[in-house]
Amino acid sequence: MRGIKGVFCVLLSSTTLASGAWKPPFSTLSRWIVDSNGNNVTYAGANWPGAAEVMIPEGMQYASIESTVSKLKSLGMNVVRLTFAIELVDDILDNGGDVTVSKSLINALGSANGTTIFQGIQKANPQINENTTRLEVYDMVAEECAKQGIFVHLDNHISKAMWCCSTDDGNGWFGDTYFDVDKWKRGLSYMVSHAASWSSFVSIGLRNELRQPTTVNASYPYNWETWYAQMIGAASVVNSANSDALIFLGGIDYDTTLSPIPTGNDLGDGREFHLSDFNFSNKLVLEIHNYDSSTTSCDSLSESLLTDGFDALETSNSSIVNVMPVVMTEFGFLQDDTTWQGVYASCLRTWLPLVKAGWITWVLAGSYYIREGIQDADETWGLLNHAWTDWRSQDAVENGMAVMVNSSLA
Repeated sequence: MRGIKGVFCVLLSSTTLASGAWKPPFSTLSRWIVDSNGNNVTYAGANWPGAAEVMIPEGMQYASIESTVSKLKSLGMNVVRLTFAIELVDDILDNGGDVTVSKSLINALGSANGTTIFQGIQKANPQINENTTRLEVYDMVAEECAKQGIFVHLDNHISKAMWCCSTDDGNGWFGDTYFDVDKWKRGLSYMVSHAASWSSFVSIGLRNELRQPTTVNASYPYNWETWYAQMIGAASVVNSANSDALIFLGGIDYDTTLSPIPTGNDLGDGREFHLSDFNFSNKLVLEIHNYDSSTTSCDSLSESLLTDGFDALETSNSSIVNVMPVVMTEFGFLQDDTTWQGVYASCLRTWLPLVKAGWITWVLAGSYYIREGIQDADETWGLLNHAWTDWRSQDAVENGMAVMVNSSLA
């Protein structure tokens, strides 16, 4: 496991705190995220999707917001990655304002099913009424997270609200069918400005899983040069709108690699990534996804993770010119009684805490309002069961996920 020794030397000075003791706003210091008191912060949490067609966080017809947040809290987690679609902001700014939860459900699911699901949401969450809008639901989630000591990391998951991700969904790369670059930046600015009123809000991911699109747009070639120009532009917009927010930079190829960033290698036009290119370099974090569940060797997996971008944590490696925090904002696997014991899950459960890297697992959701045309779709990778009432696999959560949380935050 190349570079572990150098990272481990830094771990000895890490500060351990209960999640409620960390004080936003957060910033970065070398390979660490730090709070306003200078304490090191390690993200340990789960994804709560909200970027599909209904455009509200999933599962509220089954469980209250309070109940779902309490599930995160019961595991000792300290952050939730709350996804959103740019279409939500486009509706607000271009189409006459935000629509109600009731109308959005009917638009996505049809009149009969949409009405039934809304009635379920009202029963589980009486504070949501006929006039409650989608963004107001995000406000409610953020408020409950603040009450329970869970930080909110917003993630721009997609432009047009739908299940993500494929090369032909029109959302994959700048200038793709639905990926209007100007509206994307406008949407990021709007959301971080709005989230400034949330005491639980700490960070935002600029874009989820950038990937080579089926439809080519000559104005935005699929390469690192395009990536860098757009990341600088979007990050600047976000920082101008909310200077407190941490800004997460995802890579290419479905966010599986940021390999030239830590080493400052040529991005293809003679230009290199330099933190000095950003006036707010103490607000930048790298994010990586990994779903290499077929791996048969933890040494092999950890070596590839280092090469793909986790080497940015290596403070004593002279080849790393951009030392930065790295968070794995997506990884996941089938939630049953055996998969959590396999090489992939076991390796990440051990390795990420060892290098003190933050992580956010995919996924909390036990089901979706609609996924790829299937209503009330089951999520077999969900920590929660279909009805959001309990863990899908008690063994996987108690002996796997909870152990990972404890190891990361200890």
